[in-house]
Amino acid sequence: MFLTLLVCGLVVALVLAGLFVFGLRRRLIQRSGGTFDCSLRWDAPEKGDTSGKGWVYGVARYNGDRVAWFRVFSYAPRPRRVLDRAAIEVVDRRTPDGEEEMALLSNAIVLGCLHHGRRLELAMTEDALTGFLAWLEAAPPGQRVNVA
Repeated sequence: MFLTLLVCGLVVALVLAGLFVFGLRRRLIQRSGGTFDCSLRWDAPEKGDTSGKGWVYGVARYNGDRVAWFRVFSYAPRPRRVLDRAAIEVVDRRTPDGEEEMALLSNAIVLGCLHHGRRLELAMTEDALTGFLAWLEAAPPGQRVNVA
């Protein structure tokens, strides 16, 4: 009986510690400011695929001329992807269709981009999209900016 209670207590303590570290990581990412919720689909298929597959929910943070993208459901302290402002080319903008509506946040806008020749899609709210496009357009003088 004692052993069972001890094991259950340890399991509960480990779960609570994991949740605490999970929340602490999110706070540390947001501490630097300039963060927004952003789903990402890396190596996105060409237009027409609205299956909802490949989307990963995350948090993006502006960091100078880069956007660091972190997976929400991860303990990793480093960003999963880093997008350089000079290498981002906005190709199209659309609303989610089909199964994508279930995979993305409500009222999300999907932004199709090229980053170093690789197609990716970012899904964010209208407010985050406005800020992201303003950040892209606010590139230093002489830097190439491609915003659709």
